[in-house]
Amino acid sequence: MAETKSDIHLYTAQTPNGIKVSMLLEELGLPYKVTAIEISKNTQKEPWFLEINPNGRIPALTDTFTDGSPIRLFESGSIMQYLVDRYDTEHKVSYPRGTREYYEVNSWLFWQMGGLGPMQGQANHFARYAPEKIQYGIDRYQNETRRLYRVMDDHLKKSKSGYLVGDKCTIADLACWGWVAAGSWAGISLDDFPSLNAWVDKIVSRPGSEKGRHVPSPHKALENRHKTEEELDKAAEQTRAWIQQSMKEDAKKK
Repeated sequence: MAETKSDIHLYTAQTPNGIKVSMLLEELGLPYKVTAIEISKNTQKEPWFLEINPNGRIPALTDTFTDGSPIRLFESGSIMQYLVDRYDTEHKVSYPRGTREYYEVNSWLFWQMGGLGPMQGQANHFARYAPEKIQYGIDRYQNETRRLYRVMDDHLKKSKSGYLVGDKCTIADLACWGWVAAGSWAGISLDDFPSLNAWVDKIVSRPGSEKGRHVPSPHKALENRHKTEEELDKAAEQTRAWIQQSMKEDAKKK
């Protein structure tokens, strides 16, 4: 089989949102270029990047569209939908448009984008990056993240395949994986979610996902599962300062 041609260029960093797209690209076996974005240096806010993603966040992606002109894409869920719509003609990690499973995949994708990611992101912030420990904020977002994990865990218990939708891994699984794999960073243990814990290992056992999670740098979130809260807090020290500074700079631009 001839290799699929593309002009895909991925702009990304080692985050739960960033690795969604690289995992998908590897699952599809698509050739692509990568530019690592140094978010600690605010590379994502430089003018050249804002031309690709005006929101100044990763991931972003460019490609040559079917009309021969460039297309610029941002928001990880939108990028994933574009990639399967255009390139997953064999439905390796998707289902045909209009099928029941197609809409179920979309439901889980939007669930991750609107719920799991934002809630766990806030849990990360209050547990690791806030300049002071605000227990209400920590409890609020950790509890909501646990609730969302329970939703997934209960659903996976009923899954005959071990995946979120139907009989195969889809972009629904790939979109959620990076967040759940990093649950310990948000202060959430997977010990209470056995089906979800097994699903984390199931996804990473796939060669494409395993390769994709290490783009553009080694993925180390799974190593945190065995670290203490004290160790995790210490690891967060080196990033806490620049996150606070970045927030101040964003506020000045309003």
